[in-house]
Amino acid sequence: MMSVSPRRAAANDSAGPADAAVVASRLRDLHIDARTELDHSDAFELLVATVLSAQTTDVRVNQVTPALFASWPDPAALAGADEGTVTEIVRPLGMGATRARRIIGLARGLVTDHGGEVPDDQKALEKLPGVGRKTAHVVRGAWFGHSLLAVDTHVGRLARRLGWTERTDPRGVEDDVVARVEADGSGSADEDLTILGLRLILHGRRVCTARSPHCGDCVLVDVCPSAGIA
Repeated sequence: MMSVSPRRAAANDSAGPADAAVVASRLRDLHIDARTELDHSDAFELLVATVLSAQTTDVRVNQVTPALFASWPDPAALAGADEGTVTEIVRPLGMGATRARRIIGLARGLVTDHGGEVPDDQKALEKLPGVGRKTAHVVRGAWFGHSLLAVDTHVGRLARRLGWTERTDPRGVEDDVVARVEADGSGSADEDLTILGLRLILHGRRVCTARSPHCGDCVLVDVCPSAGIA
């Protein structure tokens, strides 16, 4: 890992935005196997797990989904589930009744409107209970292979620290990051927005943490305008 002196960190204080192509390339080398950390075997499981992950962690979601999918393995089964029984399974995540209602409603929507299949369509997904832009991007990016940025707290924080945006709303962050990648990009597969987003998330969890980021151990220290001052 790189190390940085206080002088080197301070030198980045006046630097412009980090080059997105450089960031993408270096994060590839560091997080080459990045993938969604929600356990799933198909698009339905990924969609439900992503909806359940709101305001909790992937680790906690992975603790409840095995029992959930063992009991209701597909949209038709979950659509007919007893809400109270589902609530008990997802209760450890908090807001158990609300989460149960959302995923049962989601399953019913899949059965009624999409023949029990998860649609590869942004607007159709966003019409389902509990599914917003970010969740739809996660599913369409990770499962269907589209280049789509899912903006969570880690992606937003890193985008601001890298000088790619000053905005805090997820859609604004998304627009600014996409524009930066398009401006700096070389066409490399590392710049795929789905992959880049997953690597930014891992980097935010492991290195560029919300409090006390580990700038001295960061592979982006020489290009990041926030190095040493975040």
